[in-house]
Amino acid sequence: MPGTPRLGVNIDHVATVRNARGGRHPDPVRAAILAEKAGADGITAHLREDRRHITDADIARLSSEISVPLNLEIAASEEMLAIALRHRPHAACIVPEKREERTTEGGLDAAGGHNHLARYVQALRDADIRVSLFVEPDSRQLDAAVLLGAPIVELHAGAYCEAFNRDDMTAFDRELQRLEKATAYGRSVGLEVHIGHGLGFETVKPIAAIAGVAELNIGHFLIGDAIFVGLSESVATMRRLMDEARGAMSGVAA
Repeated sequence: MPGTPRLGVNIDHVATVRNARGGRHPDPVRAAILAEKAGADGITAHLREDRRHITDADIARLSSEISVPLNLEIAASEEMLAIALRHRPHAACIVPEKREERTTEGGLDAAGGHNHLARYVQALRDADIRVSLFVEPDSRQLDAAVLLGAPIVELHAGAYCEAFNRDDMTAFDRELQRLEKATAYGRSVGLEVHIGHGLGFETVKPIAAIAGVAELNIGHFLIGDAIFVGLSESVATMRRLMDEARGAMSGVAA
């Protein structure tokens, strides 16, 4: 459907299950191929410093075996920059990373970390890798992305999803408005805007309906739902809900 955000499927937690026992199964690359066939427009994988889920071998295989774009999530470190430059993924999203966290807990401080981040953004751009920064829905961070020369931001949807999970509809509406406002502002300063982190079937429609959002990145929920119905069905359902949301928005606009 024209104007519908792209769906990026994060396959990190297939690797989490594999690594819990060791060996080859379940195979995250197989999951990526299934997601692609079910309607994913891209695959996202986070190569962490501690290799707790995705490994270097996974990135090498994803680079050669999938036909949709690969979005490699990385910390701003020399090691990760070298890996990105070696594999040349379609895109690289710079994310904050703490060894003790279970998952990414918040957005990158692009404003406070300008001097550290600038060289990484430039090196990735020089290699024709599309650079995005994972940030909070805050105009200060979006302005910092522009100053850094990053053409894309991914807005952290964690607070929005957490509000829904605790049935706090006041906070849910407030966080949705923050994402809507940040998307509009990002677009106004020339950024391509993506949104991700924590989205599921019950929270995706309001996000997919935001005018100007180019891509949603969704992983943990899809992998969890796949235990019950299979990954192909989970991805196809998410794709359908996104299309419905944008279709409803088009109908209202008409």
